[in-house]
Amino acid sequence: MSDPSFQPPPLSDPLGEVLHMLHLTGTLYCRAEMTAPWGITMPRLIDSMMFVIVTAGRCWLKMPGQEPVMLHQGSMVLLPHGTNYDLLSAVDATPTPLFDIPVERIGNRYEIMTHGGGGEMTRATSGVVQFDHVAAKRLVTLLPDVLRIDAWEDEIGSWLQSTLALIAREASMLRPGGETVMTRLADILVIQAIRTWLDRAPEANLGWLAALRDKQIGRTLALIHRRPEHDWSVAELASEAGMSRSAFSARFTELVSQPVMQYLAQWRLHLARSDLLDTREAVGTIAARAGYQSEAAFGRAFKQFFGVPPGAIRKLAAA
Repeated sequence: MSDPSFQPPPLSDPLGEVLHMLHLTGTLYCRAEMTAPWGITMPRLIDSMMFVIVTAGRCWLKMPGQEPVMLHQGSMVLLPHGTNYDLLSAVDATPTPLFDIPVERIGNRYEIMTHGGGGEMTRATSGVVQFDHVAAKRLVTLLPDVLRIDAWEDEIGSWLQSTLALIAREASMLRPGGETVMTRLADILVIQAIRTWLDRAPEANLGWLAALRDKQIGRTLALIHRRPEHDWSVAELASEAGMSRSAFSARFTELVSQPVMQYLAQWRLHLARSDLLDTREAVGTIAARAGYQSEAAFGRAFKQFFGVPPGAIRKLAAA
């Protein structure tokens, strides 16, 4: 469901608009103090993104099928797909399952963990977040399994330090609205990490991300994202892009890997699915917002794409 307070950036920045939609939900923070020897096994979390920032000391990150990686103070690791992993004081340390380690709950979204054998100290801040917009979810699917930033000493490190300091302050003072502030700070941490990847990674210039950066196709995507209920035609979208219909259709398909009207139809259905899961609005209301003239037409299209009728989505989610 769209945010009524959303003020979209200019159409000249479609990628920035997608980043604006990276609103996090379900945020949970943990400030951990571990003394060697120690190890923690983090479970796989479906439809969630996890991050770890080492604020003091060092540790090892082990992921299935990959070589262990040393994380030093100032390292930030983002795991966009909720992949299971181990954090260890040493490569051969024995890990303990996360949920077997007691924590002190400070609030609904913040906890403190103390763990280990009393040796060398490592401190870390970790979080689990989710995204609630279709654009954000599509962007997340394009991110690598691990996104790592090691920049404590440069300009990137400065925002890490300042943001973490604000989180720690809010957690310690427990003032009214503190959990909301920490949630917004999580937005900053994760989005800045993604922006850094977008600026540096060669693969960030391919496919849908390249299309968002394209002057003409990016404008088209922004229009579709902003006004999915509009009765768009190929001719109108081509005109908005300042291209001929044939050149526009070919360019869009080349960059996005599907024809524009197929993209529009699937975008509408994904938005509708999110609304069905996240709201109690009538199916007819959601269908109209998704650009369908009738609830019956929406139901047929929805079932053809997702394999179940709209009403069944809510029943499955409630089960």
